[in-house]
Amino acid sequence: MARILPGMTDIYALTDSRLSLGRGVEEVALSLLGAGVRILQYREKKLKGGAMLEECRLLRRLTREAGACFIVNDHVDIAMLVDADGVHLGQEDLPVREVRRLLGPDKIIGLSTHSPEQALAAEECGADYIGVGPIFATQTKEDVCAPVGFDYLDWVVAHGRLPFVAIGGIKEGNIGAVARHGARCCALVSELVGAPDIAARVAAVRVAMQRG
Repeated sequence: MARILPGMTDIYALTDSRLSLGRGVEEVALSLLGAGVRILQYREKKLKGGAMLEECRLLRRLTREAGACFIVNDHVDIAMLVDADGVHLGQEDLPVREVRRLLGPDKIIGLSTHSPEQALAAEECGADYIGVGPIFATQTKEDVCAPVGFDYLDWVVAHGRLPFVAIGGIKEGNIGAVARHGARCCALVSELVGAPDIAARVAAVRVAMQRG
């Protein structure tokens, strides 16, 4: 099991077939992993369960070979079937405590949060890390809440006790500002999977983040 949490690596990549320029999930994943991405989350909203299961089986093998952490978004059943390293949940998904009963103590559970109250609740319920955002407006999710900006990120940096990943509209052009506010791990979707050259974009994002 690759127990790699935000803060242990800089880039947290998410899949999205709608934004991948027609490339399959295997090609995208190999490019990301080859560029040194060490946390990969499978997030597909439009596929049927059987298709998601097959793609996750493939990604589980690729991430294991690369020594990377594999997280499945929302679908606890699929995460269990493919022996993913963990799951990422939203505020309206199954409660963390119930998911922990299913997954056991060793799997990673991440939880999206949008306020200090939700961050504190995540600590109480046993999440391993939190998502902090959306920092900026984003179009990669249909049910996304309004941007939280830097105020909430600043609060988490100052007061949060869990590892966290900043997420939401983060791109090469603004990741430096996110890093200056204390984020050491940032999640990106369209900026990476939608790049013509994924490896080159990962490298450019890393440089921008380090300069920040």
